Amino acid sequence: MLAVAAYVRTLVWLLPLGLLMTSTVLVPVRMLDAQGLPRYRALKDELQQVKRDNERVAREVADLSREVDALKADPAAIERIARDELGMVRQDEVVFQFPE
Repeated sequence: MLAVAAYVRTLVWLLPLGLLMTSTVLVPVRMLDAQGLPRYRALKDELQQVKRDNERVAREVADLSREVDALKADPAAIERIARDELGMVRQDEVVFQFPE
């Protein structure tokens, strides 16, 4: 009976000590593993890049939305697009082309 009590007392302090030592070794090893801290940093950088890309695309969408609204409501905007992008002119206009 005395041997069992001594065994339990030893186990009571040896088990937490073993867990502490194991975690002291394993936590840094796991953090520095390829799937640990370096991957976390790479994913964090990638997340920042995706957020910047999303902001850029959101600005482009807002610009295009404003352009669509202008084309729906403003005849001058339609004429500007027809002239600039399609090269259209009015019937009574004369077009001068200069060599480049």
